[in-house]
Amino acid sequence: MKVTHTLATSMLVASLMMAATVQAKDGKPVGITPDLKEVTVKHNGKEVKIMRNQDNSNTVNPAFAKTSRPCPPFCIQPMKLAEGVETIGEVEVINYAKKMSDGDDSILLVDSRTPDWVAKGTIPGSINVSWVELTPAKGATTEGITKVMTEKFGVKLKEGKTDVDVDEAIADGDTSSVFDYSDAKTLVMFCNGMWCGQSPASIKALLKFGYPAEKIKYYRGGMQDWEILGLSTAK
Repeated sequence: MKVTHTLATSMLVASLMMAATVQAKDGKPVGITPDLKEVTVKHNGKEVKIMRNQDNSNTVNPAFAKTSRPCPPFCIQPMKLAEGVETIGEVEVINYAKKMSDGDDSILLVDSRTPDWVAKGTIPGSINVSWVELTPAKGATTEGITKVMTEKFGVKLKEGKTDVDVDEAIADGDTSSVFDYSDAKTLVMFCNGMWCGQSPASIKALLKFGYPAEKIKYYRGGMQDWEILGLSTAK
């Protein structure tokens, strides 16, 4: 009986080892969608492939494994951030990034995080406009916000208008007299995820300045969902 038990145990161990070896050799492909494996976009002038990590045993980046950050400030963001602002997912972000890379300059993928976080890795094709640059509570001024909008986001300040005029227009609730948004870019904005308030703060500030809500897309999942899905990052 003892010999039989030992033999059975050995056979079971050998079987498990063989199964593990086969699994390691026969890694299953990891696509973005059933019909899409990878997308090539430009990041800082260089071509970068957006694809998912092909290691079937890969686990999430430890920086995004924490589940219980203190709230406030790390509170769960609503699915609908503001009226007219569309919340989107990874496939839509990738589609926007591809359109940008193919020459559509009406779109801008914006990482709203601070530069220290961006340095750890961002979505390929994005630019960094930190929420600090757009949030009055963090020291952003009317002049600074207007500069970002006119130099990066395609907004035009109407001739002869000043920061004082902008402040008065904001107070009146109508900025159409100071800004021309006809060529404003569609902004695809993200930060660290559904618990991160940085891109929401930027979006709310832009809306206050009259930025058209339909030209703002909110990727709520942000870098946490991006990393959980094993999608490529760029530094």
